[in-house]
Amino acid sequence: MTKSSVIKATESYVKEALGKEGTGHDWWHIVRVRNNAKAICKVEKVDKFIVDLALLLHDVGDRKVINKDEDDYSIAENFLKKNKVSMEIIEAVMFIIKNMSFSKTVGNKIDGMSKEFQVVQDADRLDAIGALGIARAFSFGGSRRRLMYDPTQKVKKIKTTEDYKKSGNSTLHHFYEKLLLLKDIMNTKTAKKIALKRHKYMENYIKQFLHEWEGLK
Repeated sequence: MTKSSVIKATESYVKEALGKEGTGHDWWHIVRVRNNAKAICKVEKVDKFIVDLALLLHDVGDRKVINKDEDDYSIAENFLKKNKVSMEIIEAVMFIIKNMSFSKTVGNKIDGMSKEFQVVQDADRLDAIGALGIARAFSFGGSRRRLMYDPTQKVKKIKTTEDYKKSGNSTLHHFYEKLLLLKDIMNTKTAKKIALKRHKYMENYIKQFLHEWEGLK
């Protein structure tokens, strides 16, 4: 199969797999991540085939999507093998998918981060912040029956992958435990610049949220 035919097949597969996904990891999340990656790739020189495959497939086996305790990486890998993608490309794509998530990088330094890895990770993280990040956070929280905010809860220090998985705090706490941290761990200059604006938007939103919570504004 040609690269273009593989990409088309992957698009069709992911649209079907994530079409009815309701936690903020749906097909349109993939489209937005792709748009973010395109913006970053205007500056960064990367293998766009690897980037495209990784960003298209990065959520198909995500534990939140498949509703399991652990991610299932075999879903993406088996799809690539079925479509006769070379093992060299598969290894590069799967390394990105297996290591790019925030939960995997908490307390860990990922060795061997290629430029493709950095672009996909940044593109995905950009969709987790700003106006869209706010919408996705509350969408996911609702899907897990989490409170929007509970002022009796304390922000937890997330030091390990297990800490992140077990947090269970309200959605607003999630901003402090993850979303507000993303600005400072972007890889590329382009993503850092975009992240700064989205970060400020979230900060202003939280201020207004808390004012309204107290009936002040």
